[in-house]
Amino acid sequence: MSVPVAEERTETTIVPSEAEDRIHEMLALASRLRAVRGGDLDDEAVAAVAEATGAPLEYVRLAIRGLPEAEQKTNPVQRLRNSFLAFDPDVRRYAMGGLLGGAMGILAAWSMVTQDHSGFLSSLIFVGAVASLWNAAVSRHERTAAVSGAISGGLWALVAALFLFVHTLVRPVLLAMGWPAGSLMGIHPAMMALGAVGGAAVGVLAYVALGKNRSVLGLRDPSQERHLMLQQLQEITEKLKSDERFVTFLSADIVGSTKLKAVADPLSVEFTFTEYHRFVQAIVTRHGGRIHSTAGDGVTAAFENPQNGFTAAKALMAGLFEFNAFRNRTGQAIELRTGLHTGSVLAPGKDLTAVNFAHVIDIAAHMQKAAEPGALVVSEETVRYLPGGASTVGTETVSIDDITGYVWRPTRVSVPVFAAGEMPRN
Repeated sequence: MSVPVAEERTETTIVPSEAEDRIHEMLALASRLRAVRGGDLDDEAVAAVAEATGAPLEYVRLAIRGLPEAEQKTNPVQRLRNSFLAFDPDVRRYAMGGLLGGAMGILAAWSMVTQDHSGFLSSLIFVGAVASLWNAAVSRHERTAAVSGAISGGLWALVAALFLFVHTLVRPVLLAMGWPAGSLMGIHPAMMALGAVGGAAVGVLAYVALGKNRSVLGLRDPSQERHLMLQQLQEITEKLKSDERFVTFLSADIVGSTKLKAVADPLSVEFTFTEYHRFVQAIVTRHGGRIHSTAGDGVTAAFENPQNGFTAAKALMAGLFEFNAFRNRTGQAIELRTGLHTGSVLAPGKDLTAVNFAHVIDIAAHMQKAAEPGALVVSEETVRYLPGGASTVGTETVSIDDITGYVWRPTRVSVPVFAAGEMPRN
């Protein structure tokens, strides 16, 4: 007999394991590579992570930017730098070119207004020009270098003209107040076009010159840098794979536990649920498993052998009649929903209890939620590894999105359940 309520119970969409595994792999690789390099990931490292995992480049940038704060430096300057590095490299070149061009324009205008003869402002302008050249030279493409240079040169003239225009407006006020207001000077409009064209030409020249003299300057070629990153990623991937474990997870939860606790004596509830956890622990341990986690009345256990997990799940369900008869003091019989699923997880240090966010655990929980009270739902992935296959479980099935679950039910045994203070009658 099929279970007609299975689809009505299913409300959570299961994320395809391949996509989720790729996300976890990409984040793990990025984190490990950051630790190996002792700092943030540059463009070549980000590109290498994308190539190694098959994830889109922009997605990798956003994911790395969103890594937990525990894995990132908390210095405000560093966080600002991380946000800047999250942008596309070409956008970063344009933004930096605009910032440098604007700064040089302000310095140039201020130097003209104050008629600075110290050379200090001129020195700062020179430093800004060199930085603009370097910004264009390290671009990924010649076109990016040209646009970056044009932005720097054009904004230099535009911002200088804007600064002088503002100075013209406020100069009478400054003079009326007796403050020094400098002299009036201007910038010819042609300087803007000349600055943009000249900046583009110089940017391209800097890009070409750097490309021909990388070895002289001790800089790696981008292709060599990426190849080195891929080698490091391969080593990290192999290390991560060494932590991969094939595990069967059992998810169990008490049906209607909230209502049961509300109507039963508090001391009886505490005694019964303490005994319940001992009951589960004993069965899991007896069948070679480990308690992975507990949340409320739910329990998740891990087994390295699918057959052991299935046997433990059956023992848990079938043994409830004994538990209700001798250890349950709430006056109401306890029923369970259970689910079983098998798959690969990355267990740091091969410690299964360290696995907190795994698709395998999620599916086991979904199987449990889809089960009717008193039933065990075993995923088709787990069934594949059981001797005898689906016939070992049963013919009744439920469908959870694209995953088929096979239903097993224990033989019902009617036993009395006593409340606190009651005694069995002979």
